Amino acid sequence: MIKEALSQEIWLINVGTNYQTSKEAVEIAQSQKEGVFAAIGLHPINLETGLVRIKNDDLEGKSLEKEFDFEKYYHLAKSKKVVAIGEIGLDYYQKPKTKKRLALFKEKQKELFLKELKLAQDLKLPVIFHSRMAHQDLKEILSLKIKGVMHGFVGNAEQLREYLKMDFYIGFNGIIFKKITGIDFEKNIKMTPLKRILIETDCPYLTPPGFSGEKNTPLAVKFIAEYIAKIKNISFEKVAETTTQNAQLLFKI
Repeated sequence: MIKEALSQEIWLINVGTNYQTSKEAVEIAQSQKEGVFAAIGLHPINLETGLVRIKNDDLEGKSLEKEFDFEKYYHLAKSKKVVAIGEIGLDYYQKPKTKKRLALFKEKQKELFLKELKLAQDLKLPVIFHSRMAHQDLKEILSLKIKGVMHGFVGNAEQLREYLKMDFYIGFNGIIFKKITGIDFEKNIKMTPLKRILIETDCPYLTPPGFSGEKNTPLAVKFIAEYIAKIKNISFEKVAETTTQNAQLLFKI
């Protein structure tokens, strides 16, 4: 997959979601001379809170961590191939049912998020933010000054304006082809300046229509770029060139 992607001038940032996958992402990146990088972090759904049973599928794995080992991740991030901390943030999709347990559940995720933001600040690295059903809490925490991208943005126009005002990049992936109540992806794409857009995959999920294969791969980014070009009425080449420059600027690659 790496060979095929690089042959088509597609670079990759492989994203970890816990220590094991973060370590593997770094090892894969280090095995390549150029074009392959890593992001490391503990995804909120991989935090073992003891308050809810997370239903992970076989593709995600079930490697949960009871606490965030700052020193281990810090040491791992010393690799020159690590260009971001992520995917980190808040996820309230699967949550406890009682108010007391829900409050504690949210607090544990916020504590983790703050530790990972400190890691990013200490290392002067940008952040790949994850937010699912948690925009308000995420926004309040992000009063901290830090650079990053709102990964796979799913939100309304008001939330989009808030993140753009905070100078974040906005990530679009295959979810823009889905119909979600209250979300207008076409409007969001029109509202977001091209200079603030990154295109993503969220592999192995969110495969765009027209792409062959059951699992998403980096080769599918062209479908996202084509759709953005159509909505903005500009050329595919312009989208590809500008979003590449955006990624190079944010991740310093």
